[in-house]
Amino acid sequence: METSDLVLSLEAELRLAARLLILPAAGECLACYVARMLGEFGCTGSRWVLHYRDLRTPRATALVRRLQDMGVYCDCQMFQNAYRPTLDLDSVAGIGELPPCLGVRAGSTRPCTNWERIRRGW
Repeated sequence: METSDLVLSLEAELRLAARLLILPAAGECLACYVARMLGEFGCTGSRWVLHYRDLRTPRATALVRRLQDMGVYCDCQMFQNAYRPTLDLDSVAGIGELPPCLGVRAGSTRPCTNWERIRRGW
């Protein structure tokens, strides 16, 4: 195998691995997915919310507006303004780790029961 063929083959394998790495798991909720992606890659706008929507809930056309109504304009704001863990994560998982997602039905944008809505009083 020539060097250029090897390089092309390795690049193809890396692209496939990257796509698999950012794929939402079967039944994984939006909040668990976004939290997992933030932990791996950080916040880059609404990249992870939009990626999840496009792959798992393409009919959720109002998702971005609904999140904006909760004060979420980028991925990291989901956990500042919309959802918080229902349990003390340090007692359930290791420090900085999330417990496994408890799952949601296909097509849902609701969080699993690991998360609760942050209610803001006005």
